[in-house]
Amino acid sequence: MARATFQVEILTPEGEVFNEQVEMLSTRTAVGSIGVLANHTPLLGLLEPTELRLYRSESEIVRFAQGEGYIQVGENRALVLVEEAIAPQDLDEQDLREKLRVAEADVASAEEGSEAQRRAIRDRRRWQAFLEVSGSSGG
Repeated sequence: MARATFQVEILTPEGEVFNEQVEMLSTRTAVGSIGVLANHTPLLGLLEPTELRLYRSESEIVRFAQGEGYIQVGENRALVLVEEAIAPQDLDEQDLREKLRVAEADVASAEEGSEAQRRAIRDRRRWQAFLEVSGSSGG
């Protein structure tokens, strides 16, 4: 059964990545996973690195590795502002493993409670999430 659709726009610092009608958007905020359908209650949320899924239909899903950012939902549209939104097939697993290794070393060597430690922890979360997305790219 087809669901009502709503407009989703995904923007990164490099520009627009996606701008289409979808039936559902699935992502993760700072407080947990969220699914957005048409006519969703207005929402402003802080996004965590994860797999962003955009359901054109029940069987057609557009996927991205999503970096940190924000989501705004209102007036039957969603605006997703993120640092990165990369298609799974464009992810380089070997490169991600190296970035994760560097981030883990940075976490271990950073001073407890420092900005460097917070940045390294954020980077580690991002590269772990991106690796998970790249490993499930069969979807």
